[in-house]
Amino acid sequence: MSRPIRILELRSVRGTGGGPEKTILLGAALADRRFHVTVCYLRDRRDEAFGVTERAKNTAVDYIEILERHSLDPSVWFELRDLVRDRHIDVVHAHDYKTDLLAWLLGRVTGVCTLSTVHGWTGHSTRERLGYYPADKWVLARFPRLIAVSSDIRNELVRHGADPSRITTVLNGIDHRRCRRDRSRETEMRASLGLAAGDVVIGAVGRLEPQKRFDLLLDAFAALNARRPKTRLVIVGEGSQRGPLEARRGALKLENSCTLLGHVADVAPAHHAFDLFVQSSDYEGTPNAVLEAMALETPIVATDVGGTAELVEDGVHGRIVPPGDIHRLNGAIESLLADRTRAAAMAVNARRRVENELSFESRVRRVEAIYEEIAANA
Repeated sequence: MSRPIRILELRSVRGTGGGPEKTILLGAALADRRFHVTVCYLRDRRDEAFGVTERAKNTAVDYIEILERHSLDPSVWFELRDLVRDRHIDVVHAHDYKTDLLAWLLGRVTGVCTLSTVHGWTGHSTRERLGYYPADKWVLARFPRLIAVSSDIRNELVRHGADPSRITTVLNGIDHRRCRRDRSRETEMRASLGLAAGDVVIGAVGRLEPQKRFDLLLDAFAALNARRPKTRLVIVGEGSQRGPLEARRGALKLENSCTLLGHVADVAPAHHAFDLFVQSSDYEGTPNAVLEAMALETPIVATDVGGTAELVEDGVHGRIVPPGDIHRLNGAIESLLADRTRAAAMAVNARRRVENELSFESRVRRVEAIYEEIAANA
């Protein structure tokens, strides 16, 4: 193909989004000149918290939005169909259950090649668990090509009928050049969060949703804080569970030692205040929050869910514990706080891993190879 291969990255999300937004926007920004990438987000007109627009403005990405009057607005289909035809799109790359369906239909109607990156099924509503997600897995089994962000997700796709030969597992990556710890900023960041020099700070990052199990982390921290009064917990993120978590924090009398920081566009500065990063989730795809902690040399304790253990080898890059086990979670936190030399060595190993094996640039090149393969076989 003499002209660039034209890619349409297609995504639907509410609010500030999550890890996939980082992957999509940065991937488009780093695209090789052999590709022209358009990033298209479906945006509900009623969503006042939508945050992707501002993030996209800070990049050189070709970014557009299609506005929906409501979640099932039929006009979206016609706008997407015209977009694919007018821009001579070669590959529509979907990223969630709604755009999976739209991409599949676009492929059938227009003949455009279709691909989905499957980030996982992290929602918790009954409608998602019993309706949207089973339907999505049915649709994905009929896609010509799929990217799974972890082996767990790949295996789930195969269980639901996807052809294993059509699935490529590509772990998430991180731009380690932009994401680097600066020790000179640690005192400044602690002060900005109201933390004292002698505080031992545990950080957590993620949407405040049930699957992240910040309730479990609060309970674990309460027991730790009773033994180590100088420990502090900072949770970065926003979501539907803020109210219940604030109530739980109050019931545990942790108002003075636990901060719910809310949504932060750039998490990297907060890591400069952390002595330890904890992921307590029941479910993940391949968590960008863990990759950020690895790149920023924050020692890690994380649950063995999704692709986490594919990023972090237990005892080498951090500690991995079973999900839902408060005693194992607390024990791993205690062990790294008690042996700071060992924790620092693991953090150095984790940084080396993202530099050598989990760099975002390597991930982009792997995905671009799939684009070329799809275009060549079209």
